[in-house]
Amino acid sequence: MAGHSKWANIKHRKGRQDAARGKLFGKLAKAIEIAAREGGGNPDFNPTLATAVFKAKSASMPNDNIDRAIKRGTGEVAGAHYEEIWYEGYGPGGVALFVQILTDNRNRAASDVRSTFTRSGGNLGEPGSVGYLFTQRGLIDVKGLEDEIMITALDAGAEDVRDSGDGWFEVITSPGEVQKVRAALDEAGLEVDSADVTQLPSSTVAVGETEARKLLRLIDALDDLDDVQAVFSNYDIDDDVMERVLEEV
Repeated sequence: MAGHSKWANIKHRKGRQDAARGKLFGKLAKAIEIAAREGGGNPDFNPTLATAVFKAKSASMPNDNIDRAIKRGTGEVAGAHYEEIWYEGYGPGGVALFVQILTDNRNRAASDVRSTFTRSGGNLGEPGSVGYLFTQRGLIDVKGLEDEIMITALDAGAEDVRDSGDGWFEVITSPGEVQKVRAALDEAGLEVDSADVTQLPSSTVAVGETEARKLLRLIDALDDLDDVQAVFSNYDIDDDVMERVLEEV
């Protein structure tokens, strides 16, 4: 997600994930498979799949890879059976971490996540310890005139529009409406940077520079695990501090 977004840090630094292209494609394919398995292989009737496919195409994932992932999800092609698991815990500074796992080996995933929290100064919590702090929502980053974005987004079914600075706005939707609202913004000629289903926190925790370094290293370590699909967090780091820390982490 682009750096202008207030919630750009919630899923952490997409650019660093994109650098590991093969690993990124693997994670995107898992998301497509799960979505197709649970809601069918037609994106027109499966909003979750439509979002997963949009993300894959935005990352320049080849269409053949996307098609194979859909067919694995619908059972047309043999493949591993992935299950979704959520791990909850705290990082340095008392920041909540909500970790989405898609795995074909529950024991491996549990061991990897637990050891990563321990090595990196975090604490793995019990189910329900931080999940209540997050709400699943569609989130679209778009640039343009506020009035035009507001009218277009709300008419298409958005719940809210927030000013994130420098001409950028965050459009909040229900999870199932994100692609419908994104399409309306596209048709209006507005610059859409990203559209995703994410986990938005109900509150944030301010983190200083020392703790920020430790926290971002933990999130990076979790992101690097093959079974980790996304890491959501509620940290609030000052822009200047974030810029300095990103140069080091």
